[in-house]
Amino acid sequence: MATLIAAKDSSPIDDAETIKRACQGLGTDEKALISVLAHRNEAQRKLVRLAYQEIYHEDLIQQLKSEISGNFEKAMCYWTMDPAQRDAVYANEALKKATPDYKVLIEIACTRTSEELVAMKRSYHLLYKHSLEEDVASKTKGDIRKLLVAIISTYRYDGDEFDESMANSEANILRQAIESKAFNDDEIIRILSTRSKKQLCVTFNAFKNIYGTTITKGLLANPNDEYLGALRIAIRCMNYPQRYFAKVLRHAMNDLIIEDRALSRVIITRAEKDLSEIKDLYFKRNSVTLDDAVARDTSGDYKTFLLALLGNDSA
Repeated sequence: MATLIAAKDSSPIDDAETIKRACQGLGTDEKALISVLAHRNEAQRKLVRLAYQEIYHEDLIQQLKSEISGNFEKAMCYWTMDPAQRDAVYANEALKKATPDYKVLIEIACTRTSEELVAMKRSYHLLYKHSLEEDVASKTKGDIRKLLVAIISTYRYDGDEFDESMANSEANILRQAIESKAFNDDEIIRILSTRSKKQLCVTFNAFKNIYGTTITKGLLANPNDEYLGALRIAIRCMNYPQRYFAKVLRHAMNDLIIEDRALSRVIITRAEKDLSEIKDLYFKRNSVTLDDAVARDTSGDYKTFLLALLGNDSA
C-alpha cells in the first residue's frame, strides 16, 4: 500500500504557478515546493512538468536544481522525474562508480515489472545513447556480469500462474548446484533470469519445504563473495521485495554518511507502491518507526520532504 497522500483535485497550471512564485525573489520558498510536489502522484507530477514547460519555457527539474541544493535537491529532482527516467539515472550513477554498485542494478531489474524495466531501458538509451546491457557488460566482469546482463535483458511473465512440478524440479536443480558449490552454474542464472517472480517464489518455497533451509542460507558459503552476495540480493528482491527494502532502509539509517542515497531511493521509488508494508516490516525488525528514524537522523527541508512522502506532514 502506498504512503503518498496525493491531492485529489489539483490544477497543473495552478501548481506550476505556485512553484514559479516559490522560486522568485531573493530566496526560495521550500515549503511551497514541498506542499505541491510531495502531494502529487506520478500522473499529476507529469502534468505539472508539462504545464511548467508550456507556461515558462523552462524544464521544472532544471529549475529545481538551480533553486535548492544538497540532499533535498537530489531527492526532489528524483521524485519529480518520470519513474522510468529516474531508474535510468539511478542505473547510470551506479555504473559510473569506481566499483559499479551492482546492488542498485539488481534492485531495479528484480523489483520492477517487465513493462517498467522495458520503459527504463528505453529511457536509458535516450539519455545516454547506449543500451543498458551494453554499459553493464562493459563496466562489470566475470560471474556478476553474467548475472546482471541476464536479469536486465529478460522480459518475465508478470502473471500469477505457476507450475508446481516445475518448481520442485528446479528447486532440486538449485540444490544440486549449491551442494556441489557450482554457484556460477548456467542453470542457476537461467532459472533466476527467465522464470516469473511468482514461479520463483513457489520454487524458493519448494526448496525450503524439501530441504529444510532457505536458498539464501545455502548461498552463504562465502559471505564475502560478491557474486554470492549478488545472487542473494536477486533472490530477496524477487521473493519478498518489501522485506528486502526494509533491510536496505535499516542499513541506511545505521550509516547515513555512506548510505544516504539508499534512504531517499527506497522512499522515493516505493512511496506510490508498497511503502506502507515496508514501514511495518521496518518497525517489526527495529522497534522504531521509520518516520521516527527519519525525523531523528535527517534535518531541514530534506527531512520534511521525506516525511511527507512517508505520509507524515507533522514535521
